[in-house]
Amino acid sequence: MTAATVIDADGHVVEPDSIWREHLPRRLWPAAPRWVEDSEGRKRRLIGGRLQPYIPFPPGKHYDGDIDAASFDPRARVAVFARHGIRAGVITPSAGQHFAAVPEIDVQAALCRAYNDWIHAFCEADKSLHWMAAVPQGDICALAEEAERALGRGAAGVLMKPNPIGGRNLDDPAFDPLWDLLAGADRPLLLHESTTMNVPQSGLDRFSNYLYLHAVTQPHEHQMACTALICGGVLERHPDLRVAFFETGAGWVPYWLERLDQHARYWGHASRPLAMRPSEYFLRQCFVSPFADEAMLPQVIQRLGNRNLVFSSDFPMPYTNTERIADALLARTDIDEESKTLIGEQNAQALYGFTAI
Repeated sequence: MTAATVIDADGHVVEPDSIWREHLPRRLWPAAPRWVEDSEGRKRRLIGGRLQPYIPFPPGKHYDGDIDAASFDPRARVAVFARHGIRAGVITPSAGQHFAAVPEIDVQAALCRAYNDWIHAFCEADKSLHWMAAVPQGDICALAEEAERALGRGAAGVLMKPNPIGGRNLDDPAFDPLWDLLAGADRPLLLHESTTMNVPQSGLDRFSNYLYLHAVTQPHEHQMACTALICGGVLERHPDLRVAFFETGAGWVPYWLERLDQHARYWGHASRPLAMRPSEYFLRQCFVSPFADEAMLPQVIQRLGNRNLVFSSDFPMPYTNTERIADALLARTDIDEESKTLIGEQNAQALYGFTAI
């Protein structure tokens, strides 16, 4: 496998402040995402007129600072792909990850629509660029409307939070029309956790330390979403729905599937009956993105196989120490070539329904 064949299943943009005045109605300009200083002089994001919790960025890595032009310019992004050995990528938002925290549904929906209009134009610049749609998860009608509009414009799938938004877990039957829409369009659901969001999150009841919160919220929220989708019968009722769990690594998956299988055996009478083991639903319909240099990746492959794993750069965050992002996977000597090909390219095509990209 060569670096030229790698598909980045999840990289980010950093939305420029200028796009909101272009794509939001004028009356909603005050709700546009922007970075401000709080009363302690700390940089915090304001979204929907509400301050987001403080994120202690490393020096020089703040989203409001000197960021790579490829975070907001499509031509620069294509150049980064070429430099780092990536031939195509699916792009997810940064500020848009936090829209679910906006309680006013009309504002949440308008922000999602504005982002989707901008990222659609961004990806029109080159055939190697693909986009995930942000949707207003707080309202099922607005969610379905924006998901259908975005998929009709070529979105690679729909991005949602694993957290309970609007009082709904992902096994809520209210989401069934969305699952039908995604399955019918042959496009996936992408779940992506983001620490400090002003929404219900694991750890918020006991921690304020960002290191603690980031360590626990990312895997815990995905574990709970995985439980709801599998044990709640969502994947059983929608066998053509594909789901991806991103930016948490993959080491949690073998442990969690073993635990769900055990509980289905021991406590299955306490829940709805399932025709298969929980792990079988995951292997049939789910994908997860290991960190490309994750030490446990060989053990994950040993337990899960190599067909449910996809490569993710998480650009522009520097999660690898290799000069070329793709080399964090391709240069490994503890992973066989078949696994590199599947993780680096073919599994992403299966996840997103791309026959050619």
